[in-house]
Amino acid sequence: MKKSFLFLLIFFVSYSYAQSVNDYKAVVVPLKYDFLKGENQYRLNTLTKFNLNKAGFEAFYSNEAIPNDFSDRCSLLYIDVLKENGFLITKLFLTLKDCYGKIIFQSPIGKSKEKEYQVAYTEALNEAFQSLFALKYKYNGSTTTKVQSEIQSEVVKPMPATVTTAKNVLSEPVVVNTVVADSNLLYAQPTASGFQLIDSAPKVVMKVFKTTNPSCYIAVKNGLQGVLLLKENQWYFEYYQNDNLMSEKVVVKF
Repeated sequence: MKKSFLFLLIFFVSYSYAQSVNDYKAVVVPLKYDFLKGENQYRLNTLTKFNLNKAGFEAFYSNEAIPNDFSDRCSLLYIDVLKENGFLITKLFLTLKDCYGKIIFQSPIGKSKEKEYQVAYTEALNEAFQSLFALKYKYNGSTTTKVQSEIQSEVVKPMPATVTTAKNVLSEPVVVNTVVADSNLLYAQPTASGFQLIDSAPKVVMKVFKTTNPSCYIAVKNGLQGVLLLKENQWYFEYYQNDNLMSEKVVVKF
């Protein structure tokens, strides 16, 4: 009965996630999991990488020099192993997240009743990986996400004749009460998944992609990936550079 239930659970997980994980080239493995005290304690990180390779993934430790073919962080998944509290039972499960922290895959909980940590953690993690093995991962050669695909394929469109034309295209225009030189002013042109922001050249300066929050867009500028946020009626491009949060004011006519 238990085996039948496990088979059905793995089948369901496989059906739900197979198409998503196949969009990613490789997986990054951290050196330490939060529930452990040290790096690669009980060799769980080594076991994680081994199981990822067994499942068909390319895998790299987070401190490894990643080859150029995998240099786009959004073509990678990021694995984490988490522990759930259990009385006399060790419970572990794994997640695979994209570059924006969205969970692409989460396994069922792997369990072990062994008392010795090394044995228990190994057994529980191996059981959690069974659902990932069931996906029969194979990279499909596509770009990581629709966003990444459109960043590469979109062509610069002619600048609208007037700012009014650009406004009329949008259903919810945002008025930015900032006075700047015309050379710094950007115009928003609608695309299939958001907008491209162009200057007077016209040249595409930034591409932004819709989220569920109309005041927040995923944004790409000169190879930098971040977010375009509306704060106090002003737009800001925020991104991380050398682990520092950077914020640039953007004046745009929607």
